Amino acid sequence: MPAQRVAVVGTGYVGLTTGACLASLGHAVVCADAEPRKVERLREGRVDILEPGLPETVRDALEAGRLEFTGDTAAAVTGAEVVFLCLPTPMGAGGAADLAAVEAVAEQIRDVLPSGCVVVNKSTVPVGTCERVAALLGRPDVAVVSNPEFLREGRAVHDFLHPDRIVIGAAERDAARRVAGLYAALDAPLVITDPASAELTKYAANFFLAMKLSFANNLATVCERFGADIGDVTEGIGRDPRIGSSFLVPGPGWGGSCLPKDTHALLTVCEQAGVDFPLLRATIDTNVTHQRLLVERVAAACGRGPDGSLHGVRLALYGLTFKAGTSDLRDSPALAVARLLRERGAELTAYDPALCHEQPDLSDLAELADDPVRAAEGAAACVVLTEWPQLRDLDWAAIAAHMAGHQVHDFRNLLDPDRLARAGLSWQGIGRASAPARAA
Repeated sequence: MPAQRVAVVGTGYVGLTTGACLASLGHAVVCADAEPRKVERLREGRVDILEPGLPETVRDALEAGRLEFTGDTAAAVTGAEVVFLCLPTPMGAGGAADLAAVEAVAEQIRDVLPSGCVVVNKSTVPVGTCERVAALLGRPDVAVVSNPEFLREGRAVHDFLHPDRIVIGAAERDAARRVAGLYAALDAPLVITDPASAELTKYAANFFLAMKLSFANNLATVCERFGADIGDVTEGIGRDPRIGSSFLVPGPGWGGSCLPKDTHALLTVCEQAGVDFPLLRATIDTNVTHQRLLVERVAAACGRGPDGSLHGVRLALYGLTFKAGTSDLRDSPALAVARLLRERGAELTAYDPALCHEQPDLSDLAELADDPVRAAEGAAACVVLTEWPQLRDLDWAAIAAHMAGHQVHDFRNLLDPDRLARAGLSWQGIGRASAPARAA
């Protein structure tokens, strides 16, 4: 199928990746965003999102003349054959998805959309949103299609260009065919279905991943109780192809820009429809309980008094972003644990390699240090919350020399217990036996 003229509204993780990657496939793409400063920087090829391969993909597409950026949404969609809506759908009141941005843009573009074009919901939206957008457009000559994204932060460009499936939900076969044509150069299974099934597929996928993570975290607690090793157990079950090894790694809970809002949104729409989904509710509750248990562990080890108060106790946190390879703090499980520690009265100093230069305002939660050793100054314990690989190679002897205590709570099972023991530090992971410090 020949190249198509594409407009992408919204240049966040999904929108910018979608626009740049479609341009790399040969399509003529115009990306629109409401933030003038952001548009200006993107025109210069300056990408503020920390995402491997994305800056290069954007710059290559700009140089090839296949990618443009504008602050004028109406101008972007004029003449477009396909219009992608890549807009935020944050968690709203009561857990429901907030569709304000999607609805506002639909109303904004309805009178300027070319006859015969296809509008594609790329944002994660509840079942029925395609119908809602079609009603807002009021354009029988414009088809509305669901084409959910399955991109992982830190691997978004790779996932777009090497998808394991492409899901398209459309009421009209021709509209589905045209959207599928955008991906013709990619070798991926194509799932064409109705809009409701496509919309639900995205929510179901994220719920299942969250469920596996909650399972792994609960299983780690069981391993600790019976003296088993969570790594060996998950390897043993993960090699079963019916289960698989992905998302069976315990940690400080699950979070990020998708799983929390999508699981809550799915639970909300199920409740509104009168459908009981206890497994989904338990998945969410287990995540919250797990994080509180981790904080209880730190409080039991470092706390003062029978109530486990952490007032006056200094802790060093390593990692605040929701996962390694990104600077994204949205619904980060690291921040969730940090807030619970702060509620106990702990004084927190944090080091994160992705935040050394960005310096977000977290003054109400933790002091940010640009050096891992300085972060440990006077700390009773270190708490590892994000799986940054470079944390393994820190100078742990120097860190130990600056600490007031000797404990490391590794909530990612990231570090080498023997190396920490040689540095005079005791290691405690999740679902594994602890490793005490060794005398020098």
